[in-house]
Amino acid sequence: MYHTLIVANQPFNLNIPSLTVLSFEQYLADYPKWNEPKTRVINLCDTEQYLSNGYYCSLLAEARQHRVIPSVNTINDLRMLKVGHEGQSLIIKPQEKAIIEGLGGEFFVCFGKTDDSRLKRIAASAFNRYPCPLLKLTTRQDMTTVYCESVGFNAIPESLQLTFVERLGQFTQQQWRTSSKSKPSRWDMAILIDPEESTPPSDKKAIAKFVKAAGKMGFHAEVVTAQTIGDVAQYDALFIRETTAIDHQTYRLARAAEQEGVVVIDDSQSILRCCNKIFLQDAFSYHQVPAPKSQFVTDAALPTCEALIESLQLPIILKLPESSFSKGVYKVETLEALQEKLAMMLEGSALVLAQEYIFTEFDWRIGMLGGRPIYACKYFMARNHWQIYNHANGKSDSGDFVTMPTFEVPKQVLKAAIAAADVAGSGLYGVDIKQRGNKVYVIEVNDNPNIDAGIEDKYLGNELYLLIMQEFASRLERRGRQ
Repeated sequence: MYHTLIVANQPFNLNIPSLTVLSFEQYLADYPKWNEPKTRVINLCDTEQYLSNGYYCSLLAEARQHRVIPSVNTINDLRMLKVGHEGQSLIIKPQEKAIIEGLGGEFFVCFGKTDDSRLKRIAASAFNRYPCPLLKLTTRQDMTTVYCESVGFNAIPESLQLTFVERLGQFTQQQWRTSSKSKPSRWDMAILIDPEESTPPSDKKAIAKFVKAAGKMGFHAEVVTAQTIGDVAQYDALFIRETTAIDHQTYRLARAAEQEGVVVIDDSQSILRCCNKIFLQDAFSYHQVPAPKSQFVTDAALPTCEALIESLQLPIILKLPESSFSKGVYKVETLEALQEKLAMMLEGSALVLAQEYIFTEFDWRIGMLGGRPIYACKYFMARNHWQIYNHANGKSDSGDFVTMPTFEVPKQVLKAAIAAADVAGSGLYGVDIKQRGNKVYVIEVNDNPNIDAGIEDKYLGNELYLLIMQEFASRLERRGRQ
């Protein structure tokens, strides 16, 4: 069982029976307790001053092996900001600048959230970098960055107190979860999701199966978001089940976790390689991985388009370097459409990948983990569409599927999948392959492949989730022997 303590300079009425609010003096005198359960502390004391009650609250919590937010490192990071060692600033987007100016140049972030949805991105970024219950963000003189500082509960504006208490309750439910296991876990794992994602890599049933499998492999797994994960160093393993991108919180969290020695899937190298189709295509060519005939395009000029048609033939597939779930991928069937779509795509990317069109009724998806295939699916094209996913009219429709054991997959398909995954690394991948007769073509390698209950696990069942958790356990075991 986990027990949550709320420590403040002066206790207040939280109106949440399951949570305890106490003063720093009480925390100092009454804890740690003999045979106490695992304890987590939310430090609401003023941490602005070095060696203050707030500073010692977090310091003592860490000494007592209580998980605490903010950590001492976070407190010191914010203190260093104040004395001029600024490090990385949080950059404001132009549209955010006007909103913050309208708020008087500052606003508050409660557990990574703010009342104004237009400031959601910058609030989440601030909390991700400086995990504190309450942050005040103030624009700097250059009006392109914000200054972050931690605020204790006593300094919260009265108008914000009810909101803060509500989000405090929500945060404890999301982040400070209770385990029903009777024996202690060897390791702690964070499973990162985005509850608002329309097409997540795993559905809720699959996430629940991952949590259960993790428990059987010696992990206490917590389902977290980028806003609630807190200090990633508190975990032994990070399993990213949110759609990844390079200029995104998933990549930043993967890098931060790796720097702390945390075992990560998807690791940052896999994200970097798999999220860019330009890299994959170039690597496929270098390593002689079978793939569709392709060219990199830098302009939409008429001679360029005519040369593409002569080389690849119409229709031609155009792909943005960073795209997923069939988004950012287009089929053009005329010279005019090719010019128009290329011009549009090149506005946001210096390169576009052009490929020959290979029609098949289905794509192979081979799930790879640690260099070996663990599951296989046939994904059929969406009805009246040339892709597996059809995002027309704001909806995401997909075709049928067949799941089978890997030993039933044609040898040339498995061989291509293994070669393609080796280009990306040794993580968890989904390799998409088209097959025409005895010829195969690797389309892409996905670093966070779909694993949904009743689809990818149709053949292996719960064993699929155990295989993935066993990989985490094996990596942690190997790390311990080094």
